[in-house]
Amino acid sequence: MIINQIAVFLENRSGRICEFARVLKDANINIQTMNIADTSEYGILRAITDDNEKAIRVLKENGFNTASTDLIGFQVADKPGEMHKVLQLLDQEKINISYLYSYAQVGSNTAAILLKVDSPDLAIRLLTHNGVKSF
Repeated sequence: MIINQIAVFLENRSGRICEFARVLKDANINIQTMNIADTSEYGILRAITDDNEKAIRVLKENGFNTASTDLIGFQVADKPGEMHKVLQLLDQEKINISYLYSYAQVGSNTAAILLKVDSPDLAIRLLTHNGVKSF
C-alpha cells in the first residue's frame, strides 16, 4: 500500500520540534508516527498524520519548509527474522531502499514497516506475491 508522508526541514535548535507539534495540535491534526534524522545544523522530520494535506498547508503557513513523498507500508509478525525476510526479498530483486522505519505497538503481534524504495510498484508486487501483508 502507498502511504503518503510529509518531510519537514528543521533548524537544529531547541524548541523547533515542539513548535512543529504545536502547529499541528492547533489545527487539530493527529501525528500518527514521526522520525527525525539530524545533522549538527538541521534535521529532517518525517511524519504521517491523519491529514497530511492539511498538515502541509498549515505548516507552510507557519514558516515550515515541507515536502511530501510516498512510502510503501507492510505489516509483518513481530518476531525475529520477519524484517530480514522483507529486506532479503527486496535485495534479491535489487530494489534500493532509500530509508525505512518500523514500529510495533505494545500488545500487538505485528509490526509495521514503512519503506522509501526506488521501485515502489515492483516492491509492492514482489512483497504481496510473497505473502507480506500491506496496510
